[in-house]
Amino acid sequence: MGQLVDGVWHDGWYDTKSSGGAFKRAASGFRNWITADGSAGPSGEDGFAAESGRYHLYVSYACPWAHRALIFRALKGLEDHISFSAVHPDMGEDGWTFDASYDAATGDTLYGLPFLRDIYVKGDPDVSGRVTVPVLWDKERESVVSNESSEIIRMFNSAFDGVTGNTDDYWPEALREAIEPVNARIYDTLNNGVYKSGYAATQAAYDASVYPLFDTLDWLEARLGESRYLMGDRITEADWRLFTTLIRFDLVYHLHFKCNRKRVIDYPNLWGYLRELYQWPGVKETVNFDHIVRHYHMSHASVDPHRIVPINPVIDFDAPHGRS
Repeated sequence: MGQLVDGVWHDGWYDTKSSGGAFKRAASGFRNWITADGSAGPSGEDGFAAESGRYHLYVSYACPWAHRALIFRALKGLEDHISFSAVHPDMGEDGWTFDASYDAATGDTLYGLPFLRDIYVKGDPDVSGRVTVPVLWDKERESVVSNESSEIIRMFNSAFDGVTGNTDDYWPEALREAIEPVNARIYDTLNNGVYKSGYAATQAAYDASVYPLFDTLDWLEARLGESRYLMGDRITEADWRLFTTLIRFDLVYHLHFKCNRKRVIDYPNLWGYLRELYQWPGVKETVNFDHIVRHYHMSHASVDPHRIVPINPVIDFDAPHGRS
């Protein structure tokens, strides 16, 4: 996971020495918003109006953050309005690449560029920062709208309703205040907690992350024993933000990131809940287990230096979920 400095690529892994062995995730660098009328959103510039065919989404099937955006593109019926490109699952010294030789890797379907970093530089020749997915790209202005997944899914949730006629709302105003602390805990201890555990370079840093992670899984198991979804009987963005971590947990994080006290299938409520979300119309088509498993083991040399892809258990995500 290298980075750009003034538009020049520098290969290098995350710095954990300066933080006592702990992994610290950098903030996203592009925070503009698409809005229905092109007015400015909560951050960034104005001028990004919701228009069919104007925007392109760059993703990795392996990445849980990019997966959020793919799911909302499907849930909100945006497939015919927002095109996409999927990178190769392996991320080496050149970062994410548009090598299309692997199944479901599309290449750069807009410009035919070789690396995702080239998209960042095309949008801003002097850009500095990590080259991450998802990237929401404006084809009209040839610039990055956003690379912050939590904000992209909120744009997809409502900005294009007038284009698609799909008014399903996963960020309902009446639940927003209650959703925020749930999102915050899940992000810190679980979505990002698996990475903090897996990338930890000291025992102390690992311990500080892995115990809160399983405390949160226990909390979620109890919560889902009392309600069908995280916020009651209505599915919201909080569920989909959780889903992209849970779907990777038993196949990747349990082994690769040493999050191995329990598996999702060991939690009856979480396991049924995960199957229900996987079986939600349009969602399983966004899940590519091959890319997910291969990416982590082929790309994280500090965690798996021999790059051996395990055979993994066969898990039946299509089994009846029993949730009601």
